[in-house]
Amino acid sequence: MGMMVVARRHEAGGETVRYEFGFEDRFDRVLTIDTTTLEARVEDGDFNSAASAITAKIVSAWRSSGEFPMRVMFAS
Repeated sequence: MGMMVVARRHEAGGETVRYEFGFEDRFDRVLTIDTTTLEARVEDGDFNSAASAITAKIVSAWRSSGEFPMRVMFAS
């Protein structure tokens, strides 16, 4: 069974960047990434496979371009 997770940058500034994310276009969760350490956490405390996959995609995009992307999608 496949999975499609979509995230959009919600807030960026200072030491963190925040993304709203969810399955397909349901942005019902919030991910916060520390811009210095790249440590990620989710507001609901459930760092599951969807949160892990979208975090990896965001960090990969940041490493490629030097900027946190406005939108990102993970599909498997």
